[in-house]
Amino acid sequence: MAFISGLENFVEQDTPLAERTWFKLGGAAEYFAQPPSQDALMSLVTRCREEELPMRILGGGSNVLVRDDGVKGVIASLEADAFLKIEVEGNRVRAAGGAPLAHVISAAVGAGLSGLESLVGIPGSIGGALHTNAAGHAGDIGQWTSRAVVMTRTGEILERAKEDLDFSYRQSSLDELVILEADFELEPTDPKALTKRMQQQWIVKKASQPLAHQAAGCLFKNVQGTSVALLIEQAGLKMATAGGAAMSERDANFVVVRDGGTTKDVIELIEMIQNSVRDRLGVELELQLEIW
Repeated sequence: MAFISGLENFVEQDTPLAERTWFKLGGAAEYFAQPPSQDALMSLVTRCREEELPMRILGGGSNVLVRDDGVKGVIASLEADAFLKIEVEGNRVRAAGGAPLAHVISAAVGAGLSGLESLVGIPGSIGGALHTNAAGHAGDIGQWTSRAVVMTRTGEILERAKEDLDFSYRQSSLDELVILEADFELEPTDPKALTKRMQQQWIVKKASQPLAHQAAGCLFKNVQGTSVALLIEQAGLKMATAGGAAMSERDANFVVVRDGGTTKDVIELIEMIQNSVRDRLGVELELQLEIW
């Protein structure tokens, strides 16, 4: 309990994480924190460094697979109002790192600002979207990012200008512990036309992905512009299963977890697909999700 001393108002022990992820799988966090402010977050980071405890940030949980025996160290969730702010001024949208990407897109579209609407349907927070450089058919979030503020693992707060940022396929130079906020410079557009375009993109995207009620997640990064779903189908694995984990009928790069499925099942399916695609097609598949 020494770790929690002084942090009891926002840190607890042995907190189940399954319901906080899209897969609905996995064990508990050794410590789970919901800091109410940036100062509280800094205190938490400092305590983790002093106690040599690993710390991770959990956003929307769409890109995380938690192991069945849980996660050691501290898992922090930025759900307080201090980490959810969204401001629009001129052609700039400023969003806190914990703000849901969907809310930021809606704010931009509502203000008649174009650029982020192609990301509609991508789950998670702004911090997660920047960390993985979330992308849609018309581009990625990085191309619109003009500034970011981060907190390092030592608790230091740094501001990153556009020229200091580097974005590429499914990754970025924003690899610090926490992305506190970011600015997006967007393009003025007719709000009605923009809203209609976003709605059409949403319908198309939802039609190709697992149903909303299913516990599911996307597994692999595309390979040099080639769809991983196509590679998986070419390797004869479109309907592959392992225990309670099965590849989605709608998209072969999504895994759906059936009742009774476990993280162990998903990992077994991941390894089966990687090995088979390597052996049959000579292609190495790289995971898109994080396994904790």
